[in-house]
Amino acid sequence: MDKTNTEIIIIIFTIIILFVTIGIILLFTIFQKRKNELLKQQKLAKEEFEKEIAETQIEIREETLRNISWELHDNIGQLLTLAKIQLQNTTKENVKEVSETITKGLNEVRALSKLINPEAINNINLKEAVQLEVDRFNRLEFIKSSLTITGSDIDIDKKATIIIFRILQEFFSNTIKHSKASELSVCLSYTESHLKIVAKDNGVGFLSEEKKEGIGLINIKNRAKLIGAEALFTSEKNKGTTLEINYKL
Repeated sequence: MDKTNTEIIIIIFTIIILFVTIGIILLFTIFQKRKNELLKQQKLAKEEFEKEIAETQIEIREETLRNISWELHDNIGQLLTLAKIQLQNTTKENVKEVSETITKGLNEVRALSKLINPEAINNINLKEAVQLEVDRFNRLEFIKSSLTITGSDIDIDKKATIIIFRILQEFFSNTIKHSKASELSVCLSYTESHLKIVAKDNGVGFLSEEKKEGIGLINIKNRAKLIGAEALFTSEKNKGTTLEINYKL
């Protein structure tokens, strides 16, 4: 009887160990499968992020080249034409005017050279990039613009900087093309752990959801999500539009 009981106990323990072993193998298999799926998702997400960064850099270059093309044709071209006319009619009295025109043309070329440099796009400093845009708007008298910095300027992730700058570029473009605004202000507020950006115009504003989609606001919000940031829009008809970007450093 004791021998039979011992055999039964051994069989039971064997079965238990077998089930436990099978359970562990199943759990390990499920864990590995989920781990592989997660790694695959992370790889795809990383590839999608890198693709978005590359596309954003291309968009910035294209926007920059469009701006340069316009300035060369309509701005610097006009200055050089004016200088040529002034030189053809040079007198002692208007030598100073010729000199001022040429100096202004040289300053415009220097400003453009900063935008042409490809390293400027790959290693964007947010404050400097936004300042260049603001200076360009004021120089060409597109819109009265200003940039305010609060807190200590902190270098942020280069890829995040590219995304943020492109978001601001899109907002600026919409302001100049559609808002009929006369003023544009940008504020970069830095803390040790947070960057808050507020861009605001005094244009016609908008109310309807259709209008929001029409000027690419959904695209802006999606881009912000890529870097863990939040883009918020507030607008009131005939009182302007505000874009607020909150980014954790």
